Amino acid sequence: MASTVESVKSKVLIIGGTGYLGKRLVKASLEQGHETYILHRPEIGVDIEKVQMLLSFKARGAHLVPGSFSHYQSLVDAVKLVDVVICAISGVHIRSHHILLQLDLVKAIKEAGNIKRFLPSEFGTDPARMGDAMEPGRVTFDDKMVVRKAIEEAGIPFTYVSANCFAGYFIGGLCQPGKILPSKDSVLLLGDGNQKAIYVDEDDIATYTIKTIDDPRTLNKTLYLRPPQNILSQREVVQLWEKLIGKELKKSSITKEEFLASIKGLDYAEQVGLTHYYHVCYEGCLTNFEIGDEGEEASKLYPEVKYTKIEDYLKQYV
Repeated sequence: MASTVESVKSKVLIIGGTGYLGKRLVKASLEQGHETYILHRPEIGVDIEKVQMLLSFKARGAHLVPGSFSHYQSLVDAVKLVDVVICAISGVHIRSHHILLQLDLVKAIKEAGNIKRFLPSEFGTDPARMGDAMEPGRVTFDDKMVVRKAIEEAGIPFTYVSANCFAGYFIGGLCQPGKILPSKDSVLLLGDGNQKAIYVDEDDIATYTIKTIDDPRTLNKTLYLRPPQNILSQREVVQLWEKLIGKELKKSSITKEEFLASIKGLDYAEQVGLTHYYHVCYEGCLTNFEIGDEGEEASKLYPEVKYTKIEDYLKQYV
């Protein structure tokens, strides 16, 4: 089924456009022909890499808009320039966690009154399905639900994107916490390694996200990214890697109880991240439900997107 889109492409404001996912959203927005605006802090200081990135986006046609969460009116002014707002500020505690800053953005969008759709910073596990999540990791989901409640109470049209596991964080380390490069010798399996999860290349996350913004089928819904060939267990990911390197890895495993015990005593940010790993790799929270009427699945809506299969993603590490 071909995607249904409006004939005129929306103007897009991306907040967090120099971040890990944000820079990919900017690229995808430009590639798909949207007039693209990037909010940037005027007090960027001597962060030369971000300045150069912004200038490279400007050279490709993006508009740079000064503004920040610490200057509310600048948010209102920026929002008035566009039709769609996408926020990609970090919600990962090991980097920085700023999810609740979006409450001011919600106020600005409501005040501006012109936005056809808002995509808040989500892009991971669907927080609406994590009501029983463990402490301290549940803070991520609780904060995202606070933002959702504000959006919906303000009557702002939305799309939530549940992108599941970023391939860079999970696949590079063969789904082992704290590792981002695959070993050619050994691997630690979480439990029996057979719990299914969903892994998506970050560029594909951006492509699907931009596809959705003018699509009436995703208005006021959650878009789930579930590329069929990327729904794999840790053991299956390891098997793909072993096939590529022509060698079987030495395997050990850590039980659920051992994993939970190992978290205690770590710093807060590490505990948050590891409890997320627990829900994904031991409980299967990404795949233990069916998408209902409140959601859509990206690869079904946009079959024209040739997503990166995990076997191909792994080839870069050989």
